Amino acid sequence: MFKTVVNLTQQAVISEIENVLDTYPCHPYQKAFAIPDLRQELIAYVLNRIPCVYSVVDNERKAILLNYQLPSAQQQIQLENLIHQGIYAILQEKSDWVNRHLPEATQCSVEPSHWFG
Repeated sequence: MFKTVVNLTQQAVISEIENVLDTYPCHPYQKAFAIPDLRQELIAYVLNRIPCVYSVVDNERKAILLNYQLPSAQQQIQLENLIHQGIYAILQEKSDWVNRHLPEATQCSVEPSHWFG
């Protein structure tokens, strides 16, 4: 049977990033982090600052474990705070690039979503 190492924390981080970004204005926040490179940078920013949980699973159990949630409310709050910090740190560091590459603010609700693909 084929086994895979799964970073359970990464799945929780990706899910929480989506939730947190949904609370931000479309421009520039959601548009900036819809760019795959910036999204990956945000994921890495958070993962480098929290302990990760890994599991070895067979392919049949992999889908079940990808629904991993952080075990405590305190860890959830810590994760949300790190995501907010990462959003601001990355946008501040890359502000010139973001300003050059993102079009002016538009109605985000009338545009199709390009989230993850």
